[in-house]
Amino acid sequence: MGIVELMQARELAVGDILVSATGGSYEITKVARVGRGIRVQYLTEDGRQGRFTAAPESIIRARRSHATHAA
Repeated sequence: MGIVELMQARELAVGDILVSATGGSYEITKVARVGRGIRVQYLTEDGRQGRFTAAPESIIRARRSHATHAA
């Protein structure tokens, strides 16, 4: 499963899983800079697409993908 971490939006990577306060999870499919913000595209548990834009220093609850930890 993985440990839920609090991290800044600028630290997110494709494959990470966003975790909502109610326990929902959303897989990140794309991260891009948009002006000063970060645009994050994701898939919901039932396969629907979504996106949001956040300030780079905003705090996000997420689980890291295994590929991010590879040394």
